[in-house]
Amino acid sequence: MIPSDPSALLPNLPRGAEILIVRLRSLGDVVLETPAIAALHAWRPDLRICVLVEPWCAAVLEGNPAVSEQILSQDFIGAARELRRHGFPIVFNQHGGPRSALLTAASACPLRVCWEGFQFSFFYNVLVPNKKEFFGTSDAHTVEHRISQFYWTGLPRGPIPGTRVFPQRDAFESVAGALKEKGIAPGEPYAVLQPGARLATMRWPAEKYAEIARWLRKSHGVASVVNLGRRDDDIASTVRHAMSGCAAIVESFDARELIALIADARMFVGNDSGPAHVAAAAGRPCVVIFSSTSPSEWRPWQTEYRIVHTNAAFKSHRGDKSVMVSEERTIASIGVEEVRAACEEMLAAGAASQLSSRETSSARGDQS
Repeated sequence: MIPSDPSALLPNLPRGAEILIVRLRSLGDVVLETPAIAALHAWRPDLRICVLVEPWCAAVLEGNPAVSEQILSQDFIGAARELRRHGFPIVFNQHGGPRSALLTAASACPLRVCWEGFQFSFFYNVLVPNKKEFFGTSDAHTVEHRISQFYWTGLPRGPIPGTRVFPQRDAFESVAGALKEKGIAPGEPYAVLQPGARLATMRWPAEKYAEIARWLRKSHGVASVVNLGRRDDDIASTVRHAMSGCAAIVESFDARELIALIADARMFVGNDSGPAHVAAAAGRPCVVIFSSTSPSEWRPWQTEYRIVHTNAAFKSHRGDKSVMVSEERTIASIGVEEVRAACEEMLAAGAASQLSSRETSSARGDQS
C-alpha cells in the first residue's frame, strides 16, 4: 500500500494509536531523537509512542513522559516478535541501516517510513525526500533531518524542541558516592572532560585535556572528571597517564550514571561524541571540539555552547552523513588556549545565568 497523501497519515491515526520509532545506536543518536518525540507528543498526546532501541541506550529515554514504551533490540527474532505483537499501524525508521531495515520489514507494519536513497528502500512504502530537497540546504542539523519524516507524514511544522534527558535519583546517588571515593566532595563543582570519540581523527590529545583540567582547578576552583566509555579501550592507558593527578577518571559508569554525572556538572568539555549531546540535553554549558564531523549537522542542539574546530569542509552524502573533503589543520594542532578561551566564555555565561536566576528569585520574594 502506497499512500497517495503522506501528509494525512499521522493526522488520520485514531485516538490512542501506537506508533513505532526505530532508532538503533548510539547514545548521541538516541538523544537527538528526543526533539521529534517531544514535538509529536505535544501535538498529539493521545498517541502511544514506542521506541525500538538497543539496551545500552535505553537510559536516554528513561523517565521521558513522551515515550510510552521502549522495546529493546536484544536479539533479532525476539525483537521482531515483539514488534509484530503490537500490530503498529506505522513505523518510522530513523536509523536507516540494514538491521533497522530488516526489523522494520519484520514488524509487518502496513506503513513503513524512511528517507529516499537509504539501503533496502524496497522495504518502505513512504519515502521522504532527503534533507537538501526537503529543507533546501545540505547543512540542516541532524535534529531537523530526523523530524522531516514526521513533517512529511503530517506533523505541523513549528519550533523544534530541545533535546532532553531525565536523570534518575538513584543514579545521582550512585555517582555522588563514586566521586566521593575519588576525592570530589558532594556539591563541589566539577567539569566533565570527554577525551574519547568514535574515530582517532576526532580525538583531541589527552595531554591537552590535562592542561585544561589543571587550568580549571587553578583558575576557577573547578575539579575535572574524565569519562572513559565503553569504546575507549584503545586510549584508556594514554588518558590515565596524561590525566594522573589532575582529574578523577571514571571507567565503570553505565549510561544512567553517565547521564547523572553530566547533569550535575558545571560544564562539559569534549570531542564530538554521545556525551556531548547528553550534556546539551541536560542543559549543561558545552565546549565541543570538532574535526572530521560537521558542526552544522552535529553541534549541540539548543543549549549554551562553543565550538572549536579544524575549519574542515564537508560534502553532504546522505541523510546526516557528510564526507570531509578538506581540513585546514588536524585536531591535534588545536591549541589549548583556544579551548581555554571557549571555556572562559562558557563559565562566564554560566555565572551570569546563575546571578540572573538569583536576582529574579529575590525580586519575586520582595513582591510576595
